[in-house]
Amino acid sequence: MAGLLGVEGEGAVLYFRAWSQLLNERAAALPAFAFERRSRRPPADPVNACLSLCYALLTRVATSLEVAGLDPWAGLYHVDRPGRPSLALDMMEPLRPILADSTVLTALNTAELRPGDFVTRGPGCNLTPTGRRTLIQVFERRLEQEATHPVFGYQISMRRMLHVQARLLARHLRGEVAAYPHYVPR
Repeated sequence: MAGLLGVEGEGAVLYFRAWSQLLNERAAALPAFAFERRSRRPPADPVNACLSLCYALLTRVATSLEVAGLDPWAGLYHVDRPGRPSLALDMMEPLRPILADSTVLTALNTAELRPGDFVTRGPGCNLTPTGRRTLIQVFERRLEQEATHPVFGYQISMRRMLHVQARLLARHLRGEVAAYPHYVPR
């Protein structure tokens, strides 16, 4: 497991180093949106502040897991720790780029978020109340976008995808489905 975590960590460093290349020319030209590495507690810059909020919003998969009869606190990959919904973190990991990261990119590339939507205090950067509302609205819009489910072949909202994936994981853990089918966008 330690080797796998090392590979994941190396991949994350490379991913976040290249992440700012996904910003359009206007957003990339703003010094406030310069970004090279992930930082949390506190987020060091506007992009990290946005990613932290979106990752927190994505932990709503915990509710989907509970509805499917699973304990969101008992993880498979993430280590169980007090106050940390490990299974929810396991399930949300592959969805981060699809839901959270894409939300941040949309908000920055469409100028829905601007440098004035952030405040820096000490070593940390946070969204203003207006910035938080804006980012949450962009995230909610992303959840309403539809995609084709890889197993069932029909269109469902990304919000519904969270529930379907939780039910599929529960069925897999009960032995009703041979393999858990991760959602992979096409």
